[in-house]
Order: sequence, then C-alpha cells, then structure tokens
Amino acid sequence: MPLIPEEPQIHESAQGPRATPAAGRTAPTPRPVPGPRSAASPRPGHPGPGPARPAPPRTHTSATSAGQPQAPRPTKPSVPQIQLIPAPADGALDAADEAVDLLLDSGRAPADVLVLTTGEQHPWAAHELSFGEAAYWAQHDARDDVFYADAAAVGRASARPVVVVAINGGADDDAARALPAALAKATALLIVCGDPQRINTVLGTGV
Repeated sequence: MPLIPEEPQIHESAQGPRATPAAGRTAPTPRPVPGPRSAASPRPGHPGPGPARPAPPRTHTSATSAGQPQAPRPTKPSVPQIQLIPAPADGALDAADEAVDLLLDSGRAPADVLVLTTGEQHPWAAHELSFGEAAYWAQHDARDDVFYADAAAVGRASARPVVVVAINGGADDDAARALPAALAKATALLIVCGDPQRINTVLGTGV
C-alpha cells in the first residue's frame, strides 16, 4: 500500500508574505489527512472501549422484614351500626324517604342505599315493576341509584353499605325474617323505621 507523503510543515519563522483572509471570511482550517481509524481511538463525545458499566440494582418489594415473613393481618368482619327511627306503620315509609334524603344530603352515594318495605311496596318499586321484573332487577344490577324492594325479596338483593327498612305493615313473621336479612345485607348502617315496640317484639330484643 503506497505511503502518503507528509505535508511540509509551515513554521512561524518562515520568510515570505502571509496570506491574510479577506474581510468577513475566515481562513479554512487544514483538514487532517484521511487514514484508517484505530479501534482504540474513540469517537469525539463517546467513551472508548472499556469494561462495561454494572447495571443499576433493581429495586423490589420484599415480603420479609429482617428475614422474617410478614403474616397477613386477620380482618375482622365489620358489624353495621343500627339506627331506629320511631314511626307508626302508616308513617314508616315517609320516615324511610326522609332518612334516604338525609343520607344523600350528607354525601352518601345513591347506589349505596337499599330500601326495603315489609308492607305496601314503595311507589317507585310499584311503578318500575309495571314494566316487568326483568327491567326492574336490571336497575338493581346496574347499581346506579337507590333501589327499593319488598322485604320478601331481600335474598335477591345484593349487599349495600346502607339498608333502610320501613316496617309499614305485613305480618310479624315477615318483619321478623326481614330485619335479620336486612342486617346481613348492610355493610355499614342499618336504619329501621317503625314502631319501636313492634320492632323489639319481632326481634325479641331491643335494637
């Protein structure tokens, strides 16, 4: 392979006129002679070859603390609070509606509330059932609003944070079955509207 002749070096002490760049123009910088790049010569701005950097340690959540596994804490089943609103049988439904209004005004979501009646159906439930049970229970499953149902159908209803029971009629046996079932459906609060003496009688104990 022919050798590339070296370019003559120009020293500052060389005699002769110097070429001065024209005004507004810069003198061209001599370009280096091209040649093979050494593998040991890194590119400008890039580190040269060397030992690979160690990867940063991965962080992970350990299930142990000081070498000991953390046992899950046992969760206690939540017991709903029980609130009694005294009302006669013919006023229990109105008392239940007022209780629902207070719940919603306090910030409780409508889908959190289930209302049960032991006697006459709530007007909303009677109206929705006129369109068929399928459409009626579809609204229950959608969980978009307060749902009203007959206490006899409490087994079909899903649990909600608040259950309101209106003891507005029906046999004592019906109320006796409805109240424990309603308590099982309430996850935070059970509100019972009715005659306290009758409620205590059907439950066999004070509420």
